[in-house]
Amino acid sequence: MKIIITGASRGIGKYLMEMFKKEGEEVYGTYLNTPPDEGGENMSKVNIGDYNEVKTWVDSIVKNDYKVVLLNCAGTNYNGFAHKADLAKWKSVIDINLTGTFYAIHAVLPLMRESGFGRIINFASIVAQKGIPGTSAYAASKSALWGMSKSIAIENAKKGITINSLNLGYFDIGMITEVPEEFLALIKKEIPTGQLGNPENIFKIVKFLIESDYTNGTTIDINAGLF
Repeated sequence: MKIIITGASRGIGKYLMEMFKKEGEEVYGTYLNTPPDEGGENMSKVNIGDYNEVKTWVDSIVKNDYKVVLLNCAGTNYNGFAHKADLAKWKSVIDINLTGTFYAIHAVLPLMRESGFGRIINFASIVAQKGIPGTSAYAASKSALWGMSKSIAIENAKKGITINSLNLGYFDIGMITEVPEEFLALIKKEIPTGQLGNPENIFKIVKFLIESDYTNGTTIDINAGLF
């Protein structure tokens, strides 16, 4: 089995790549603005918003007789109230988080269909569920993954391919660790457990979705009961 991860040089993508490597899996990842740490083998610089780059990367790794897992972790964010949003920045979030995710799926699907096996996991967010001021671009890009995944699930179910989305709450990893302490304290107050999640919870559910052939076209909330 080959596991390919977009956005694997930081945050959740990096964590998942490291965890699967520890388990002896063959893992490949992409980066763009954040070069991998020293010794970051199997990492390629890929602009996920450029289909030609995505397709070239996928074709260099995956053959049609491989069992492949695609984890779509690459993403970006832009905060701004809708009435005064920078339109170019707003669109760039859609281009990366939604269109870039679709590019990776589009590139790998024919190979998965040939092999009769595929697992695709998209990473969405509680931000798309709660309605948080200033996050219209990010929320739009993440909520769109739900509908896209359902459609693709129906199209490919008979080919041994599943596609699901994870709605992540707040974990002790990635962008949340960079916010001011006072804002972080407010977030923790909203979480029923009063604390950020351990990313190992994400890893466990990803492994479950890889192993399951009957969980398809759905979204799974991982948020400690925060809604």
